[in-house]
Amino acid sequence: MAKKEKEIKTTNKEEKKRKKEEKKVEEKIVKEEETSKEEKVSKEEKKVKEKPVKKKFRLKISFFTILVFLMDLCVIAGLYVIHTEEFKAFWIPSAMTTMTHKYLAYTLYDEDEVNRIMSENYIEQSTEEVNLDDIVINQGDLFTKRYTNKYDKEIFTKTPGNDVYKLIRINESKFKGWLTVIYDPADVELAVSSKLGRAGQSVNTLVRDNKGLVGINGGGFEDLDGWGNGSIPYGAIIKNGQLVWSHSGGWGSLIGFNKDHKMVLTYKKPEEAIADGVMDAVDFGPFLIVNGNVSKIHGDGGWGTAPRTIIAQRKDGVVLFLIIDGRMPGYSIGATMNDVIEILTRYKAYNAANLDGGASTTMSINGSLWNNPYAGGEYGGRTVSNAWIVTNKQGKAVTNPNKNDY
Repeated sequence: MAKKEKEIKTTNKEEKKRKKEEKKVEEKIVKEEETSKEEKVSKEEKKVKEKPVKKKFRLKISFFTILVFLMDLCVIAGLYVIHTEEFKAFWIPSAMTTMTHKYLAYTLYDEDEVNRIMSENYIEQSTEEVNLDDIVINQGDLFTKRYTNKYDKEIFTKTPGNDVYKLIRINESKFKGWLTVIYDPADVELAVSSKLGRAGQSVNTLVRDNKGLVGINGGGFEDLDGWGNGSIPYGAIIKNGQLVWSHSGGWGSLIGFNKDHKMVLTYKKPEEAIADGVMDAVDFGPFLIVNGNVSKIHGDGGWGTAPRTIIAQRKDGVVLFLIIDGRMPGYSIGATMNDVIEILTRYKAYNAANLDGGASTTMSINGSLWNNPYAGGEYGGRTVSNAWIVTNKQGKAVTNPNKNDY
């Protein structure tokens, strides 16, 4: 029995020894495998490190380089544009018809080129006298006749509650403006600065002081270096049948209304015009439409693109005040004479004439600035010598317009 127990113990010892040796062998194998893996990884990492990296070539362009390139393109494009006939016909007349910026024409072009363009752009205005018999004023029949086009309908569809005038927004692609339709020409009169010879007054003031409803600027005045204040009007001014001002430098053409409230366009001397019954008139031009005949426009008429003020009358006596804002890129650059004639004929103007434009172009309603003059708007518009205004002496129904409605 003891011998058998001894054999069992020996066998157990040997088994334990065997297992111990097997375990050592297994640990050795695992260790060798781990070592092998580490060496493999290390070799691969070494290869990656030793492998040359191919750098990608990237062209770096600075903002300054791009800016210079774009500027060069602009210069090239500009040089091309200023040599086109279209740009010359726009630039030169636009500069030459200003009082203080004529130098802009000579900045880009020599005198010969300026003279050539101006000789190709001019207005061949009519020399005939207005046929006053063609103007038939019949207020009683004004709103009963049939419309012949959509513009007639636009004119004679009254603003509710307003029997004196109607405002129509002019909204073209390159310019914006306003057309005032005055139904009774008896409501139109000339307002003159009370400080004539010393200072002008704004159209706002002229409208308020003369109990007007609407007003636009009238004739021109001395404007040396753009500092003219409307104190010295050019040419003649007739007010209430009296010559109240006469000065050299005018157009020699009178724009006004006679005692029958018919629009007169004449080259006669002021005294002759008064003898013919002219009551209110200013000196300016050119005449654009006479007896329904449009003046011949060569090129753009030589007046360029600018703010405009126009006065006109239809055959039925209705008076039109047209103003176009200008010299404001992004809003309204202004109109050529061809542009305003197109609008005038659209609304059947029978006689029409150009008034002072540019910075003077102003429209006032109820004594407040209505349009957007490119200069002087911050203080209510430029001071001028005179203005054509709309009154309501007969006490007809009238309403105050709201700009937001247009």
